[in-house]
Amino acid sequence: MERECVVRRMERADVDFAVGLAREEGWNPGVHDAEAFYAQDPEGFFVAEVGGEPVACSSMVRYDNEFAFWGLLIVRPEYRGLGYGLAVTEAAFAHAGGRTIGADGVVAMQPKYRDRFGFVLHYRNIRFRGMGRGEMPGGLVPLSGVPFEEVVAYDADVFRAPRPQFLAPWLAQEGATALAALGPDRRLQGYGVVRPCFEGYKIGPLFADTPAIAETLLDGLAASVPDAAYFFDVPEPNPAALALVHERGMEQVFETARIYLGQAPAVPLDRVFGVTTFELG
Repeated sequence: MERECVVRRMERADVDFAVGLAREEGWNPGVHDAEAFYAQDPEGFFVAEVGGEPVACSSMVRYDNEFAFWGLLIVRPEYRGLGYGLAVTEAAFAHAGGRTIGADGVVAMQPKYRDRFGFVLHYRNIRFRGMGRGEMPGGLVPLSGVPFEEVVAYDADVFRAPRPQFLAPWLAQEGATALAALGPDRRLQGYGVVRPCFEGYKIGPLFADTPAIAETLLDGLAASVPDAAYFFDVPEPNPAALALVHERGMEQVFETARIYLGQAPAVPLDRVFGVTTFELG
C-alpha cells in the first residue's frame, strides 16, 4: 500500500457509502437496501480508510454457524491496485471464521476469486430486464397477511439459512410490494418481492414450489410496477425460470457467477426463480 490503511467495521451510516459505490459501479442496488443489509449482521461490514477517507469496502454477512455471504467488495477507481481491496477482504474473511462462504462474483473477477482464494464456480446468475405491465392475477395475497414466522420458515427452507433479521426490514421497505401464493390449506407455496432501485425496480426473492406458482407471482409483481423497468436475477440451472423470462421477451443485461468456498449449501434451485440480492445471496 502506498499510504497507511486503516480497516474498521462500518457503522450504519457507512453502509450508505457502500451502497453508493455499488450504484456508481452500475450494480443498481435498491434505494433502501442498506437498512436490511446491516440488520442481518451489523458486525459484517468493513471499510478501508486512508487519511480518514473511505477508499474501499466489503461485507461478510453471517447467517448462522455454518454459512456466510461475501459481497460489496468495491475499491474506488483511483485507489485500485494498491492493496486496499485485499485489506478489507482479509477483515471480511476473518469475520466469516470457518463458515462456508458464498458470493456472486462479477465476470472480470472470477479468475482472481478462483486462483487467489480457492472459490469454486457452481453456476451463473443472469440478470434480465423487463417492463412492468399486465393485470394482477387472481390467487395472490399480500405477504403481510401471512404470519412472519411462516415466511421465515419457508424462506429458510429454500435459502438454506435463517435470516429473520434481514427479512423483517426487507419486506417492509418503502415502495416495495410483497406477494404470496397460498395452497388450499392456506399454507405458503411461494412468495416474491419487488422493490424500488435507483433505476427501476428489482424482483427478489422469488421462491415458489412450482413453475406455475412462480409464473403467477412474477406476473403479479410485474403488474404492481406498471410501465416501469424491472430487473430479475435468475439462476441458470433452473430451466423453468429461464423459460419465464424468455416467454416474456426479457433482455439479458448482466451476469454473475455463484461461487462457494467450502461445502456449498444444498439449495433447491428448482424453487429459486429469482435471487434475493447479489450482495447478500
